[in-house]
Amino acid sequence: MKLANQSTVAGFVLLGLSDQPKLEKTFFVLILLTYLVILLGNGVLILVTVLDSRLHTPMYFFLGNLSFLDICYTTSSIPLVLDGFLTPRKTISFSACAIQMFLSFAMGATECVLLGMMAFDRYVAICNPLRYPVVMRKAVYVSMAASSWLAGGANSLVQISLAVQLPFCGDNVINHFTCEILAVLKLACADISINVVSMGVANVVFLGVPVLFIFVSYIFILTTILRIPSVAGRKKAFSTCSAHLTVVVIFYGTILFMYGKPKSKDPLGADKQDVSDKLISLFYGVLTPMLNPIIYSLRNKDVKVTVKNLVNQKCFPK
Repeated sequence: MKLANQSTVAGFVLLGLSDQPKLEKTFFVLILLTYLVILLGNGVLILVTVLDSRLHTPMYFFLGNLSFLDICYTTSSIPLVLDGFLTPRKTISFSACAIQMFLSFAMGATECVLLGMMAFDRYVAICNPLRYPVVMRKAVYVSMAASSWLAGGANSLVQISLAVQLPFCGDNVINHFTCEILAVLKLACADISINVVSMGVANVVFLGVPVLFIFVSYIFILTTILRIPSVAGRKKAFSTCSAHLTVVVIFYGTILFMYGKPKSKDPLGADKQDVSDKLISLFYGVLTPMLNPIIYSLRNKDVKVTVKNLVNQKCFPK
């Protein structure tokens, strides 16, 4: 991505919580602890899905991809956020800002598609169990995961390429913790209608379509489960997709909460709302990656058994 020649801004200033110094130390500790939990929890899940041959199935392959994606997503922004809490006036170069936007945007879009792929996997497993080994063979589920990463990366490349071609010739203060693309676009001294339309189309493709696909998949899944005669059979079938469904609800629920809540019309409350919006965005970025390994560990017997065996082998070797 080449920067536009007309851009006179060499870098940006990340405002973060510089106007709330008392909160910075508190949130530095909270975000650091959360980031460590994310690295540990998702790292353990990746290790478990790789080391245990019994978990070499499509569902756990997707889960390993999701854990790796969550580590990449948080690593693309959280170190920058932590550094901003320690630096009174955090600056970031134009190119570094573009790279950070690209990585964050790519990981977010990839997760949307990947959650849809995982819904399809659960649909085939429950609604067509006899065909599952054929439909979800290795070549298929590896291609599905790879296409999720490629789609997310391609979308991010388009959005960020359009953004960095804009002229930034005035204000260079980003009222955020990171180079959030909407906050950056507000600083452009040119028409951003193309960017807005492009992002609108991307939101439909990477948010709307996966949500619709997941919704339809779970209608078929629930219909199939309700047809199972035994209570034990219904409970066992639902348990295989309950973790994924929980993650989907949290992931999209936080998005709807963040972008669907009403904006304050009181000018006097604008500053407080800016702080609130930034904090909500920050915790949205760490909430799902932190909860994913916890949810899958607590609601999945195979993962719990494997983790327990690995701990026993490490702590109490024979």
